[in-house]
Amino acid sequence: MPTKIRLQRHGKKRYAYYHVVVADARAPRDGKFIEKLGTYNPNENPARIDIDFDRSLHWVKEGAQPTDTVRALLSYKGIMHKDHLDRGVIKGALTQDQADKKFEAWMTEKESKVVGKKDGLAKAADADSKARLAAETEIKNKRASEVLAKQSELAAAVEAEAAEKAAIAAEKAAEKAALANPVKEEAPAKEATPEAKEEAPVAEAKEEAAPEAKAEEAPAAEEKKEN
Repeated sequence: MPTKIRLQRHGKKRYAYYHVVVADARAPRDGKFIEKLGTYNPNENPARIDIDFDRSLHWVKEGAQPTDTVRALLSYKGIMHKDHLDRGVIKGALTQDQADKKFEAWMTEKESKVVGKKDGLAKAADADSKARLAAETEIKNKRASEVLAKQSELAAAVEAEAAEKAAIAAEKAAEKAALANPVKEEAPAKEATPEAKEEAPVAEAKEEAAPEAKAEEAPAAEEKKEN
């Protein structure tokens, strides 16, 4: 019976996870399976892969054909590399001890890469969190400055309006005071008419001639008294 190692879909829409199963090649994708080997969740970063190493290696040795995605998962976990080394031992290309040492070195290097990737992701997430926090803080400060500017503008407008009202009230009060206590204006002196100006010198001449006439009349009156 031809067998396949493939994924069986589970989970919600847009949040699917998968079971790694061994099933008959003729069975539908989500139909019956022979054995469940593990799970694969691509929604996490890095993706979580939980696979039974020994049972997966057993089925690979038995000739079960993994799909492309499952082959990548088995290679990631070292199952395909282990099968390759075991085939080399069978062919006599290397001893079992050599194969085991090579596999241990490969697993150590793989784990260091995984740890480095996790650390890099953690640092990137931390940097992203700090950047978002800084951006949010900047936005908050900008909004606060805008609010303060608007408040200062409103306060200045209120002060200007109050000053204008006070000036209008002062003008009205001054007008009321002026109406209550009117100031009496002195009548302007009448200017002399041209005729009066011409008569003034004549009057002055008469006044100057009057003493001389009186002086002439005085001896005449004395003479009359003597006669």
